[in-house]
Amino acid sequence: MRQICGTDRYGFPTRHKPRAKTSLGFQTGDIVRAVIGAGKYAGIHIGRIAVRFRPSFKLNGFDVHPKYLSVLHRSDGYAYV
Repeated sequence: MRQICGTDRYGFPTRHKPRAKTSLGFQTGDIVRAVIGAGKYAGIHIGRIAVRFRPSFKLNGFDVHPKYLSVLHRSDGYAYV
């Protein structure tokens, strides 16, 4: 069985691996600008991203690779879009 967290002598969880706040330099809620050169979604798109831990993020209802993204505003807890 795989050990997921550290436990005390009674078996209760006391420690766990901290979760990663960012993925490839981006965080969910960042306002980004995507410049996509070719394909179905070619053009310039601006919006809020949803980060996943695979190399594609959700932007305005479609997947976009982070190489096309540049951050306009870092996530600060408020919803602007």
